[in-house]
Order: sequence, then C-alpha cells, then structure tokens
Amino acid sequence: MKGADGCVVRETWELSFLAEPREVAGLRRVVRLHLKLWGLSRQSDAAQLCVSELVSRVIRQGGAGTPASLRFSMSGTSLRIEVRDAGWHVPPTLTAPAAEMDTGLALVDGVTDCWGVLWEPEHRVTWCEIATDLTAPHGHSGDARVMRAEAMLCLYGAVALSRPGAASRLTVAATNRAVIEVIIDLLRWVDAHGYDADDILDAAQTRFEAGR
Repeated sequence: MKGADGCVVRETWELSFLAEPREVAGLRRVVRLHLKLWGLSRQSDAAQLCVSELVSRVIRQGGAGTPASLRFSMSGTSLRIEVRDAGWHVPPTLTAPAAEMDTGLALVDGVTDCWGVLWEPEHRVTWCEIATDLTAPHGHSGDARVMRAEAMLCLYGAVALSRPGAASRLTVAATNRAVIEVIIDLLRWVDAHGYDADDILDAAQTRFEAGR
C-alpha cells in the first residue's frame, strides 16, 4: 500500500496457520510476495530463511498441526518477524539466547541483527529483526540509484509539483505517469541512436533482479 506521497505504508501484518511441513513453502511464497509489496525484496531471502526455521522449530517442539501465527512489522527501519505458537512451553527463567540456541536459531542468528524469545501466558513468541536500507519506517530505499531516479521523476512531474500547496513528493498517480514517460523517452532515445531496445531492456532486467 502506498501513501499520498508515494511512499510505502508498511502496516503490521499477521497470518494465522497450522504449523505443518507442507505449509512452509506456502509461507515462504507469501513472505516473498508481501515483502515485494513493501519494497523490501532485498531482505526477502533472509526473511524466508527465518520464517522457515522458526516454523520448523514450532513443528519440532510442538508437533505438526500446532496453531501458530506469523507477524510482520517495522521496528524503526528494521523488519521485525514474529512467530507465535502455543504448542510448547518452557519456564520463563530460560530467557537467555544461549538457552534457546539450536541449529535453526543459529541460522537465524547469522542473517539477522537480533532475535529473542518472549513468553506470554498462553503463547511463546520467537522474534527476529532484519536491517534494511530504509531512511524511515514508511520511506523508501536511500541508495544512489533510487535517489537519482527520484530526482529524474521530480523533473518529469515538475508541472504537477508547481501548484501552490502541492506536496513535496509526487502523488501515486503522478508517479505512475512520470515513470511511464521516463521509460518511453529512454526507449525513444535508444531507437533514435540505433540500439536494440529489447537487448537493453533484457540487460536492465537481469541487473535489476541481481540487485546491481
């Protein structure tokens, strides 16, 4: 979901499920799609690994079919993942990470900034946080390519932005129009200079998917 200023609104999201082996692949797919909507595709691999390991841990300790829930939220500019289950309880004295460490959590520890376990009256919550390159919880990535693109889009949206009282960022509709205009103009330039537009688009897609 996008706000009026074109930035992503990352509202807390939660999904209930039964912890079973066959559900893990589906949960990974949901995570991948949801993080794409949140503009956090770079964190997708780490998040999918965390969800797989935390859910598998619920299955090992609570048994297949244990009621559980997956919760995504923003903790500052970090992505927070929580898996809540009611199938296994330990005394709250075992709160140190070392007491909870196992192979799955060791993997989680390797791709996150921090993690922990909380005990509620009827649930255990295992959580972790993954760093992002966001400049604000509901902002966008601050890398050089994004900043250059935003500057270019602002030029294309200059007419819309010049209205008295207009927001400093493009609206969603204006952003969509500006992006299309930029792409068309670049393709016109490519064609006018005798380059193959399909080759350039394929190369750009490959580099985009590789995160370069």
